[in-house]
Amino acid sequence: MDVNRAHYHHPLPWDSSFEPLALPDMLAATTRRQPEAPLIDFFGRRYSYADVWQEARRFAAGLQARGVEKGDRVGLFLPNVPIYVAAYYGAMLAGAVVVNFSPLYTVEELSQQVEDSGTTILVTVDVAALLGAAVAVLDSSPLEALVVGRLGNMLPPLKRVALKLFGRKQVAPLPLRNDVVDWSACLSSGEPVPVALDPATDLALLQYTGGTTGRPKGAMLTHANLSVNAQQVDAIDPFDRSEPDVILGALPLFHVFANTAVLNRTVHKGGCIVMLPRFVPKQVLKAIRRARPTSFPGVPTMFQALIDLGTDAGGVNRSGFASLKVCISGGAPLPAPLRERFEELSGVRLVEGYGLTESSGVVSVNPYQGKRQPGTIGQVLPQTFVRLVDKEDATRPAPEGEPGELVISGPQVMQGYWNRPDDAATAFTEIEGENWLRTGDIATIDKEGFIAIVDRSKDMIAVGGFKVFPSEVEKILLENAAIKEALVLGLPDKYSGETVNAYVTLSAEAAATQSELLSWANARLGKHERLASLTIREELPKTMIGKLDRKALKAEVQGESES
Repeated sequence: MDVNRAHYHHPLPWDSSFEPLALPDMLAATTRRQPEAPLIDFFGRRYSYADVWQEARRFAAGLQARGVEKGDRVGLFLPNVPIYVAAYYGAMLAGAVVVNFSPLYTVEELSQQVEDSGTTILVTVDVAALLGAAVAVLDSSPLEALVVGRLGNMLPPLKRVALKLFGRKQVAPLPLRNDVVDWSACLSSGEPVPVALDPATDLALLQYTGGTTGRPKGAMLTHANLSVNAQQVDAIDPFDRSEPDVILGALPLFHVFANTAVLNRTVHKGGCIVMLPRFVPKQVLKAIRRARPTSFPGVPTMFQALIDLGTDAGGVNRSGFASLKVCISGGAPLPAPLRERFEELSGVRLVEGYGLTESSGVVSVNPYQGKRQPGTIGQVLPQTFVRLVDKEDATRPAPEGEPGELVISGPQVMQGYWNRPDDAATAFTEIEGENWLRTGDIATIDKEGFIAIVDRSKDMIAVGGFKVFPSEVEKILLENAAIKEALVLGLPDKYSGETVNAYVTLSAEAAATQSELLSWANARLGKHERLASLTIREELPKTMIGKLDRKALKAEVQGESES
């Protein structure tokens, strides 16, 4: 089979069938099966499935008492805290559509997305920065009410005392106004009114894209999109299902990767989330040693940060990672030197996966056991299909033997963009009467179905009529032990159209100069790939989940050149 021209699907040795479920039904089913099992471990305080389900039901009833009806939007402006889970499933149980907002948003960003989504109620916590931003948006947008959880009430007793003694500046008092409600006051003692949910058609989540071009767009994800993707991710897990399943939840739940791979997948499976409000390397190591998680999904910069801890006094050794069976990297390309250093440090297999907001989070991943293909994003999940299409005309297959744009079909693919029918139309291409999601990523697929991303079509650099893939240049740069991180940009040039320019950070104790690294790189790069410049920086910009941000760097560099 020519995988460049035909479907490719996952080679599972068994038939995987997935049941489209309403997400609250998925939580309810696991709760019935194991009500006293822990769902959340928050700094040592455990919340059982029964605890979370009861709180979700009370929150659903409280929302309905405040007038929330099916299809209304309820926003979550939260870090990883226990009430996130109850608010997420509780809002859906009331029939509402959840909208995730990053706790790192500015007032302007939050206000724009609140207005775009039509969010009427926003859930946040009494952390000063978050509450201040939420109140500002309440005063300047169509938002009708805030529901505010108290961080101290979620912590174990000793940490609650420490927060009162030493963290007074971190939390803020709730404003005394009718449109700001304490979380506990929004929990009704009554039962929620049942709402009929069709998993295939009813929206569960508006998940805003990272906004690589223009303003972020709200991907419309149904209950079926999300519940099936959770089951797809669970289906490829080869480990003994009679053993405890404990996942480290340092990835932010507001992001689609964690929403599927940490939250929904764990609820479906009946596991426990060791929840951390944000990624702090020393806290992560402490949590691994204390709670002994069996898996850890993250982005490449998280694994790099754990490697960097190895240079600290006391260091990091394999014994600290002994409980982990696998680590999964997503959100950005995983450099081979980083993977090798982390595996050497930890003794844990680190595999790369791939997904999109528009695909509910996960499309493919390298096998957790057995043969893998480093440098690829692995094989597609069960019931997921991929093709390569021509880079210039997405209705045609890619030329044989050449990279093409990766397109996807599967039960996890979004319904479209919220209030953006024109954008939704261009996100898909019709092939043989079926709609396929365009990823914008240029890829190859080998005969075993391992997919390698060559680059994003929008990031390609045109040098004298030749296409240069930044990721290929970055891969060469990262072979130099002195280079810790690298981003490559195309910048305008009157002669060749664009030139190739590198921005790097250095590894600890590296002493290489810009000219030395430039000469080293250009000796290894092809004629059209050669660097016009190489700049050493203290740091490179990163997105809200910690992956390198090419868009932000380009805006910064272009701003400097114009000033």
